[in-house]
Amino acid sequence: MPAFLLAIGVLSLFAAGFLIYSRYLSTAVFRLDDAYVTPAHRYRDGIDYVPTNKHVLFGHHFTSVAGAAPIIGPAIAVFWGWLPALIWVVVGTIVAAGVHDFGSLVLSVRHRARSIGTITKDVISPRAGTLFLLIVFFLITMVCAVFAVVIANLFLANPGSVIPIFGEIPIAMLIGAYIWRTRTPALIPSLLGVAALYLLIIVGHQYPVDLSPVAEAVGMQPRTAWILIILAYTFIASRLPIWLLMQPRDYINSHQLFIALAVVLLGVGVGWDRIVAPAINNVPDDSPSMWPFLFITIACGAISGFHCLVSSGTSSKQLDRETDARMVGYGGALGEGSLALCSILAVTAGIAGSRGEWEASYGSFTEAGAGAVGNFVSGIGHFAANLGLPEHYALIFGAVVVISFAATSLDTGVRLQRYVIQEISRQVGFKPLSNNLTLAGVLTVVLAAALALAPGGGDKGFALGVLWQLFGTTNQLLAGLALATLAVWLVKRNTNPWAILTPMVFLVAMTSWALVVNIQKYWEAAREQGAEATLWVLPPLAVVIFALAVWTMIEAASALGKAWGNRGSSPRTSDTEEPNVTLDSSRVRD
Repeated sequence: MPAFLLAIGVLSLFAAGFLIYSRYLSTAVFRLDDAYVTPAHRYRDGIDYVPTNKHVLFGHHFTSVAGAAPIIGPAIAVFWGWLPALIWVVVGTIVAAGVHDFGSLVLSVRHRARSIGTITKDVISPRAGTLFLLIVFFLITMVCAVFAVVIANLFLANPGSVIPIFGEIPIAMLIGAYIWRTRTPALIPSLLGVAALYLLIIVGHQYPVDLSPVAEAVGMQPRTAWILIILAYTFIASRLPIWLLMQPRDYINSHQLFIALAVVLLGVGVGWDRIVAPAINNVPDDSPSMWPFLFITIACGAISGFHCLVSSGTSSKQLDRETDARMVGYGGALGEGSLALCSILAVTAGIAGSRGEWEASYGSFTEAGAGAVGNFVSGIGHFAANLGLPEHYALIFGAVVVISFAATSLDTGVRLQRYVIQEISRQVGFKPLSNNLTLAGVLTVVLAAALALAPGGGDKGFALGVLWQLFGTTNQLLAGLALATLAVWLVKRNTNPWAILTPMVFLVAMTSWALVVNIQKYWEAAREQGAEATLWVLPPLAVVIFALAVWTMIEAASALGKAWGNRGSSPRTSDTEEPNVTLDSSRVRD
């Protein structure tokens, strides 16, 4: 099947989802109101709370949620066949991810831009809020550790990408300072930033950066050195005003989505590449079952719990108008679905010219996982080569796309974890940590570094080789719990919650099923490896996560039942919401 025709069909469905379904959510479900004064104006501080143009905020939100997951997940999931992977990406993006990301953003805006975990305490119960925050804390720590490892590995495999990635930082800061002082629209400066980034690819190719001599001189592995450098940078970035680095860099990176889409569409059109992977693959008998693991393997790109943390962490603090949430939240989900589409096309039409060549890369689920990032980079490089870009530059371009999104998610994750640590500290009454941004930031990166550098896990390390096996189920359970909180809030507002309840029930069912299967698998794998195996950490952690999730869902079901019983008498505005105020504050220019 021609990949070009498939891409056009999927993008058309995404456009219809935005034009039709997101409008319904905006008007009939969330009832957005431009008269509502958003937290960005109400608590404006020039650091975290900054009213932001919706196009710039879309760039921040999209690149923060994108990371490497919408690339890696679909690149692995085509192991079961490109058709089920693509169906889940399309349906999940339109019906689940868009609702989840959009709704989490609106919910946070209506609750002083607090995190979804803290909001759960008010909407469902204090116990549920505490349980939610514990799950969030564990998830973000894993994300920060693993993304640091992934970026370090990519730098080692693609040394030509180092200069473009690090060169983007001062470029973004110059653009951020210029826009902040002159109030100039961000589009033209950001496009110049993209051009400068791609010129640096030429420099990076000529001068690849290899840390091996320096790392060996101080007695550490090159990957360890990169992990420490990356986390040190994220600590500094998390302390800077959001307009100085994060906003302009994320806006620059968001353009790469459209550039990558253009490269894919034009590349497959010019080369008329065909999808050589099977629509439904005949997998080996010892492979994981497509049901339920497809819906865990593809999280970002369909629906991901990490997104509710971004929506209620950084994006809600920058929303200028409440109606902008439609473009930022739902549009960001569509952007990530489009990136997942690029990944599927790259690994089914870009890496091989025949079914036999493709099967050589996807002979087992383990091989699919090990080669996911490399297959994507090679596929994007192939599409770029179709357009005449030399292969060595095309490969660096593919690596820069992956690292840019992963680095943005890591930066956001560190900032989000700082918020979570401060919220937990406030709940337990530990004022030295709750009021100290620097201390909370230091604790965040120290925990991430400890997890990333912990022994065990073979070549991948403990975080990526062991703990990351818990990410998929934990992440999807978090999405289900966020949808549960959103549903209770909507029922309290006397609003129809079925747009939220439907994906919630499906997601919680698939994830719980997968987690139960995995607990048994982890137990058997640990027993096979012996008493000293690092895999012994997985069974008890998985049981704890499952217990926390079940407990939270019971609390949510109880709250939902009570709210449902009061439907009709409930106010149009929930009693947990922040009341509107009259504020003499100018809006940012469009």
